[in-house]
Amino acid sequence: MALEFQVTFDCADPAALAAFWAEATGGQLEAPPPGFESWEAALESWAVPPEEWNSRSAVVDPAGNGPRLFFQRVPEAKAAKNRVHLDLRAAPGTAGEARMTQLESVAARLVALGATRVRRQDPGAMDAGHIVMQDPEGNEFCLD
Repeated sequence: MALEFQVTFDCADPAALAAFWAEATGGQLEAPPPGFESWEAALESWAVPPEEWNSRSAVVDPAGNGPRLFFQRVPEAKAAKNRVHLDLRAAPGTAGEARMTQLESVAARLVALGATRVRRQDPGAMDAGHIVMQDPEGNEFCLD
């Protein structure tokens, strides 16, 4: 039996990090519940205090295929390297310089959105080449 799953990010600013990952993945911010025109209207209706409105956010695949990305505010800052990270498949089916050119193009777009480039791994015997990045809150991910 296959289970549906989501990937959860602990973070300081769920709205900002969700906006970054929506742009990075081609996803979209999760729509408000039925009957509400916006999340603000829903939260106000539910009497959620305004200081809690940015305590969580989510990104979904518009086609309904990929996992939901969930962002939850936590009080502590990120302290160490991620033990699990996302690989964004930015150049599937390409190799060599064409692959690295495609990865560089995507890396530049993500840097403009607030990501940080960490390092480039050129193609070798055991690796087709990838670029290690960090999102705006320092979570590691790879362009693969």
